[in-house]
Amino acid sequence: MDPMKMRDMVEKYVEAYNSFDINGMIALLHEEIEFRNFSNGSVDVETKGIEEFREIAERSKSLFSHRCQTIGGYSFEDDKLQIEIDYEGILAKDLPNGMKAGEKIHMKGKSVFAFKNDRIVVIEDFS
Repeated sequence: MDPMKMRDMVEKYVEAYNSFDINGMIALLHEEIEFRNFSNGSVDVETKGIEEFREIAERSKSLFSHRCQTIGGYSFEDDKLQIEIDYEGILAKDLPNGMKAGEKIHMKGKSVFAFKNDRIVVIEDFS
């Protein structure tokens, strides 16, 4: 896949994510989408397929009153695109870990996207 097309698709995905537009995110995904979130080196969330992805996206959406991923850089390898992410969010509700509604979260990380048939087929988030 053309690197500029990959970049455009990922930018649209991030824009939809920041806008809480789950249908906009889903429109860019392959039906076999695999999503994995890595935190401190371990997988803490994993989904396979559009419906599982939609479920986790809906749950995640309800946790934040505001969220924003800012892309800090891009790197391409074969049919993969890696982006550096600066993430900021404001919690909409209290979390089991003691964080309270209204608290701001700020993290840096990266996301790796793989593509198949002009759609995003794998998303791996690392924080």
